Amino acid sequence: MSEPIRVQRVQTGVRIEKRLLKVLKGLAEYLDMSLGDLLEGIALASFEGRSPFGATTLIKIDQLKMVYGMDYGAEYSHRMIDDEQEEKP
Repeated sequence: MSEPIRVQRVQTGVRIEKRLLKVLKGLAEYLDMSLGDLLEGIALASFEGRSPFGATTLIKIDQLKMVYGMDYGAEYSHRMIDDEQEEKP
């Protein structure tokens, strides 16, 4: 195992879709880690072009998506609008 590295973490206020957040929180709980640690791991793996999850975890993610009604995928990432926003022509 490699040596730990010191980092400085900051509190942030990001807006995220409600069902997606529920799935992420559920997954963090399932993996026994904090939401922040999960997000860091997802980002770091993605930056290297790797998938952050194995087959078993992907099955759990599908289950959590069903539980929380997350009926969309990555294809919608840049097409989401807030409920209170009007669609632009």
